[in-house]
Amino acid sequence: MSAFSDIDASQAIARVQAGAYLVDVREQDEWDRGHAPQAHFIPMSRLSELVEQIPADQEVLVVCLSGGRSARVSSALADAGYQPINVLGGMSAWAAAGGQLEAADGQEPRIG
Repeated sequence: MSAFSDIDASQAIARVQAGAYLVDVREQDEWDRGHAPQAHFIPMSRLSELVEQIPADQEVLVVCLSGGRSARVSSALADAGYQPINVLGGMSAWAAAGGQLEAADGQEPRIG
């Protein structure tokens, strides 16, 4: 696995508010139930076909549900020349730290 940085959810929320690019690598059903409004949806299963959507000139944070998939994606992005930052604890930690959430269906967002 390639080297990448980790960040806790509180720091991630602040960096996204300051303009960092947040990539959510969960799958469609998870995204639909609840995601950060600023997030860009690039599921891990489609990373190879969508990786070009990720800016190379911007700070990139990667998030999943609990941090496992985002660590694997962060490694792949590091191999591709990015300098990704993995969000420890994923969207579960994001929500617990008070990060904003929205659901695709207009319902009350939920994680997990």
